[in-house]
Amino acid sequence: MFLGLHRHRHFFESGYDDMPPKGRHHHHGRGKRRDWGDERRTPRGDIKYILLELLAEEPRHGYELIKELEARYGGFWKPSPGSVYPTLQLLEEGGYLTFEQIEGRKVYTITETGRELLSERGDRLPSMDRGNRPQQLIELKEAIAQVGAAVMQVARNNNADKVTRVREILNRVKREIYSILAEEE
Repeated sequence: MFLGLHRHRHFFESGYDDMPPKGRHHHHGRGKRRDWGDERRTPRGDIKYILLELLAEEPRHGYELIKELEARYGGFWKPSPGSVYPTLQLLEEGGYLTFEQIEGRKVYTITETGRELLSERGDRLPSMDRGNRPQQLIELKEAIAQVGAAVMQVARNNNADKVTRVREILNRVKREIYSILAEEE
């Protein structure tokens, strides 16, 4: 037992993970869940398992874990230190991992208990496989960045006519994107 909870059953299967995220709006019964929709890509509570999976590959410190997750999710998800470090501490307190102080950093290693927890969970999180990187999302992010750069060039040009024309184009694009989102699957 730790933190007043029985070994991992209550910690990992608590109702807390089922709570809706703060500040998010939910669509009750309207439409299907979409891969790129308002829902989180990583369900609340999965961070524990994601961190354990990375540590099962090799020992790492917190910052390495954050950067690796950002890379594996194509830059579309970067967990905050405020979610990673407290989770690492809870996992360590629960006996699922240990740490060693190396060059001023805590380097975490999964324990046998942590490996057992992963094997009990069964299915591996598909988005964690390097071969399954969300290539379409990476390409979409690059396209967004390129459009943003072009828009900023127009804005810096300070030509009112061009700025108006670009704003109209962007408004048309926005309407078309919403039209795509409204399509039935």
